[in-house]
Amino acid sequence: MPTTDSDIDQAERLGRRRARMLPFLAVIFISQQASFFASETERTSAVIRSVDHVKFGAWMVLSLVLLAALYTGGFWFQRREVRALMDDDITRQHRATALSLGFLVAMLAAIALYLVDMAEPVGTRVAIHVIVTLGIASALLRFGLLERRAHRD
Repeated sequence: MPTTDSDIDQAERLGRRRARMLPFLAVIFISQQASFFASETERTSAVIRSVDHVKFGAWMVLSLVLLAALYTGGFWFQRREVRALMDDDITRQHRATALSLGFLVAMLAAIALYLVDMAEPVGTRVAIHVIVTLGIASALLRFGLLERRAHRD
């Protein structure tokens, strides 16, 4: 199906929405972790409650959705032509830069947790939450900010 002017307009509009939405999603994703860490510091036993499984499951699903959106550009329910227009060379470069930063932040978080664990034991769940959350959130923020700057120019 050929690309139309309305496809181009829609891709531009959705690209601007994505640029506004990604940093906001990163903030929500990070702030969501406050409840996890609050419950981890209050925990006095190794018993995992049913509500903990729900919290962890919700975090995991959100993490997977955000990661998939980062890798694909999101907007999976739009037409292929619109998605292709949204995924131009500059957007792919921004995504690669953001994912590189996310990887770097995740590795630095893992190294920092390793060092912290030498002085104070860090639980596996806490370490995983910190590494994944910081990696995904930093990539979301970077991608969103690069896209916002591109749309301003």
